[in-house]
Amino acid sequence: MGQLLLLIVLFLPLVVAIGLLGVPSGRVAIHRWASLATALVTFVLSLPLYWLVDHARGDFQLLTNVTWIPSLDAGFRIGIDGMSLLLVLLTTFTMPIAIGASMGVITKREKEYYVMMLLLETAMIGVFVSLDMFLFYVFWELILIPMYFIIGIWGGQDRIYAAIKFFLYTIVGSLLMLVAIIWLGWHAQVATGHFTTDFVKLREIAPSIPLDIQRWLFAAFALSFAIKVPIFPLHTWLPDAHVQAPTAGSVILAGILLKMGTYGLIRFNLDFFPAAAIEFAPLLAVLAVIGIIYGALVAMVQPDMKKLVAYSSVSHLGFVVLGIASMTNEGIQGAIIQMVNHGLSTGMLFLCVGVLYERRHTRDIAEYGGIASVMPRFAVLFAIAMLA
Repeated sequence: MGQLLLLIVLFLPLVVAIGLLGVPSGRVAIHRWASLATALVTFVLSLPLYWLVDHARGDFQLLTNVTWIPSLDAGFRIGIDGMSLLLVLLTTFTMPIAIGASMGVITKREKEYYVMMLLLETAMIGVFVSLDMFLFYVFWELILIPMYFIIGIWGGQDRIYAAIKFFLYTIVGSLLMLVAIIWLGWHAQVATGHFTTDFVKLREIAPSIPLDIQRWLFAAFALSFAIKVPIFPLHTWLPDAHVQAPTAGSVILAGILLKMGTYGLIRFNLDFFPAAAIEFAPLLAVLAVIGIIYGALVAMVQPDMKKLVAYSSVSHLGFVVLGIASMTNEGIQGAIIQMVNHGLSTGMLFLCVGVLYERRHTRDIAEYGGIASVMPRFAVLFAIAMLA
């Protein structure tokens, strides 16, 4: 039952997105409510996964393994462990909120918008449950398409610039990761006689790679993930993307997409290249500390609320990377907890900023002095989000 449930959670948004393509664009209510209902059902169906997973075990569970490309030993391999379970639940919890926040705010090309949102949900869940490097890469790249259009079509005045910048940054890192994946598969062929993209098999083989090669492979994966986090100084795409993205886009970007980078560092860099990770840990720690301080200082002087939250994300995720760089169980567990905490609190902050922007059409902090006197309940929620 668990395997089937995980498959439904993964593919339900995609199936509905394909179905919505056949619904006329003028049937706006159908697109809105079908998308919201799908996201809510996906969230409800994802909840039993928490109880279906044995938390005392440290291995992958609810496995599905279907051969895809036999010559490359590439297959449809998915499963979850404790870390990916938390991130799947974070994704399914965030998506109905983001879609609900879009209703009545997104008024142009709504059919395409909701199709993109559902496609994005499947791709994000796919990243967290993939146990095949080729499948992981497909989902990783698939995320680029809907996110590019969400920023580029439904974003702000400089949306095209922000969308292209986001796309170029991410694709450069992705290409390096693809080269590293191919090299790992080739190394498996040399070591075992069979090319493979199976995560579990590669995890067993990768530590035997000579250290000088491990360093290059670690760097290729780390650069791709560092751009997504983003780690200083690869963060410059983030403020532009956040400012120009619609509110729901910012919620998803901060709440889920940035976690893909830190997830990748833990899942691949630490698992595959432990010797290289020990060598690179001090560098990651230094960059994380710089990001923590730099992000906080720049956030403090921002007049734009969205930029303030964006730069604070650079600072917060610096703590996550610092925990990963500690190379300790406590540090990595703390990093995972902070990933979830940041996703919830920062997503809520962007929702609050979106509420204010829809009423006043400005994000200038100076325009909102004394807001507690006119919106007391909202002010309490905003304060809770900021304190979190």
